[in-house]
Amino acid sequence: MAKDKGKHKGGEGNAAAEEALRPSGPPRLKKLYQDEVCKKVAAQFGITNPMQMPRLDKIVINVNMGRHLEGTKLPPNVRSTVIDTLTAITGQKPVVVKAKKSVSNFKVREGYETSAMVTMRRDRMWHFLDRLINLATPRIKDFRGLSDKAFDRQGSYSIGLTEQGVFPEINMAEVTFTHGMNINFCFSNSSAELSRFVLAELGMPFRKPETSN
Repeated sequence: MAKDKGKHKGGEGNAAAEEALRPSGPPRLKKLYQDEVCKKVAAQFGITNPMQMPRLDKIVINVNMGRHLEGTKLPPNVRSTVIDTLTAITGQKPVVVKAKKSVSNFKVREGYETSAMVTMRRDRMWHFLDRLINLATPRIKDFRGLSDKAFDRQGSYSIGLTEQGVFPEINMAEVTFTHGMNINFCFSNSSAELSRFVLAELGMPFRKPETSN
């Protein structure tokens, strides 16, 4: 395995890492959460009741397609590219969402297809989180860490990616256009502080505070 170090993006090193993180058996981040993170949460925040532990319930990915509308329909390449992307990175078929009301400023009309969405739960959710942390984020251009400010009061966290190519499952030479996506981590029994602690312990690469010399 040592000879794979230093390979360029998309090379044998990434392929080996991707293969190592393919779903096979219980998700390792789920096990890490159950065996170690919960104990650290209890010690740090004084939560002794297991039912009161912060819990990651689902991960939702959304891709906006409304801006690509041509008249009343999406160009076939836009629709197929987005659906293929979400299917490849999540392992399940996305749902295409239609606008519930018209918004003239965004050229959105009621009933038109405006976005594609995938909701992951249970093991599939944990496997995706593992790949996001260990494979996708290191491939972000000029990556200096994720913001730790995008939490709501319930502890849910959101990030935005500018292109689908950060996922090794996507071959950018085969796609017809580049698109971003929003990824939402939905927690229960949580707060911004609790969720940040849990994600950080799971390996989420948050941006480190700048220190002055």
